[in-house]
Amino acid sequence: MRLIYCCSALLLLLLIPRVCQAGNILVVPIEGSHWINMDILLQALHSSGHNITILRSSKSWYITDNSSDYNIVTVQVEKSLDQKFITDIISKGIEFERGTISSATFLYMNVVILGLMIEAHEVVGEFVSKTLDDQELVRNIRDRKFDLLLTDPGWGGGAILAKYLNLPLVYNVRWLVIADAHLAIAPSPISYIPITGSGNTDKMNFFQRVKNIGVYLLTQTQYHLVVKQTYQRICDKYLGPDNEFHQLVLNADIWLMRTDFVFEYPRPTMPNVVYMGGFQCKPAKPLPEHLKKFVQSSGEHGVIIMSLGTFVSELPADMTNEIAAAFAKLPQKVIWRHKGDRPATLGNNTLLVDWMPQNDLLGHPKIKLFVAHGGTNGVQEAIYHGIPVVGLPLFFDQYDNLLRLKERGGAKILTLATVEKDNFLETVQEVLNEPSYRANMQRLSRLHRDQPITPLDKALFWIEFVMRHKGAAHLRTESYRLPWYSYHSVDVVLFLAGAVLLVLLFILMLMRCLYAALCKSKVKQE
Repeated sequence: MRLIYCCSALLLLLLIPRVCQAGNILVVPIEGSHWINMDILLQALHSSGHNITILRSSKSWYITDNSSDYNIVTVQVEKSLDQKFITDIISKGIEFERGTISSATFLYMNVVILGLMIEAHEVVGEFVSKTLDDQELVRNIRDRKFDLLLTDPGWGGGAILAKYLNLPLVYNVRWLVIADAHLAIAPSPISYIPITGSGNTDKMNFFQRVKNIGVYLLTQTQYHLVVKQTYQRICDKYLGPDNEFHQLVLNADIWLMRTDFVFEYPRPTMPNVVYMGGFQCKPAKPLPEHLKKFVQSSGEHGVIIMSLGTFVSELPADMTNEIAAAFAKLPQKVIWRHKGDRPATLGNNTLLVDWMPQNDLLGHPKIKLFVAHGGTNGVQEAIYHGIPVVGLPLFFDQYDNLLRLKERGGAKILTLATVEKDNFLETVQEVLNEPSYRANMQRLSRLHRDQPITPLDKALFWIEFVMRHKGAAHLRTESYRLPWYSYHSVDVVLFLAGAVLLVLLFILMLMRCLYAALCKSKVKQE
C-alpha cells in the first residue's frame, strides 16, 4: 500500500505543470523613489526563490551592500548625481510657482536644467562605460549565466548592457529617459492622449490640443538631445554604429508599466505591455506604538496625513507657517512628515515626523485625508486604500497625476502660488466634509482591487515567463523598425496620390484628344 501511495505521489508530481525554477536575474536599477519601487519587486522575486544580483554605482544613494535579498556588484565611478542636484531644481521650481522668479529667469533656468539633465545622464553613461571597459567584470557577469536583465529605463544604461550581454530584457517602467514610455511603445494619438506637463485631460478643446502638440514637440526634442549627447555615443563605441539607441531601448521583451487604467486615461497599448499599477500597495500593518496612540486619540474626527515625497522634506518657512496655522484650526489630528524648522504656528493637534509608514497609515480606518505632492507611489496608495487627496504638486508629472484623481472626483488641487492659510483650510474642509470625494476614491479602490491576480503576482508571472521562454519576441511589434514615413504610410499615400494624379492626367489627355478629333472632323465636314 505504501508503494502505491509513493507511486501516486510521483505521478502527481509529473503531471502537475512545473513552476519556474530558481532564476538568475541581473538588475540595473536607478535611484530615488524609483529604487523604492524596484526594491519591492526584488524582495518578491527573492521570496519566490530567485537569485538577484544588482549592478550599482559606487556613488549609490540608497542601494546598500548588506541586504540578504540580493548580491551586489559595485562599479567604481568618479562622477555622481547627488541629491542636492534634485533638491536645488525643486527649490527653484517652488520659487517660480510662487512668483518669486521671473518668467525670463525661469526660461533660462529651464535651459540650464536641460544641460544638467544631459550631465546627469552622462553620469549614467560613465557607469556603463566603466562596466564595459572592465573586461574581467564582464567575464564574471557572463560566467554567472543570467536569465534576464531587469532595469528601469528612466536611465538608459540597462538597455545597452542587455544588448552587450545578449540577455532578455524586462522593464520596470513608467518613463523612458525623460518621456512617457507609452509614447514610444504604443500608438499615441495626441488629439486625445494628454502629454505630461500639458495639464490637459483626455477631453481637449482646440487650444488645448495646440498646447498638447507644443509640449509633445518640446518633450521629444529634449529626449533626442539627451539620447544623442549620451547614450548614442556609448552605443556607437561598444555596440557599433548600426545600433540606434532608440530602437535598442524599444527591443525589451516585457514592459511592466507602473500604472493601470483605473488611474490612467484609456489609450492604445501593445501585447508586451503589462500593467502593474499599485503593485507596491498592500494591506496595512499595525502602526508603531507612538503613532498608534496618536491616531487612536483622534476620536471620531480622525486623522490627516501630509507628505511631500522623497526629496521634499520642507517648504519655505512662510508657507509651512500658513499650512500649520490651517491645520491648527481643524478638529482632526495631523501627522506631517517634515524635517525643517518647527513652524511657529504649529497646533497641539499636529505631530511632526521625519518618516512615516505611509501605506500603513493610509490603510488605517481613522485616516480621513491625504495631503500629498502627487508622486506616483502616493497616488497609487491613496487609490488602493480609498483615501481622498488634497494635492500640492511641485514638479514633473505630479500635477498630471493629481489631475487624474481630480477628474475622477477624488481630489482637489492647490498650486503653490495659491497656498495660504484660508485657502488651504477651505480646501481641506471641503474634501473632508463633502462625502463624494471619499465615495469616489472608495469606488476607484474597488475597481483597482477587482482583478484575478494582484499586480505584483502579475509582474512576477511575466518575469518568470521571460525566463522560461528565453524572451518574449513573439509579443514584440515590428513597427519600431519602420522609418517614420513607412509607419505613417506617407510613402503609400504619396504613391496612391501619384497614381490617381496619373490616371486623371491620362483621362484629361484622352478627353482632350477626343475633343480635338471631333473638332477636326467637324471642320472637314464644313
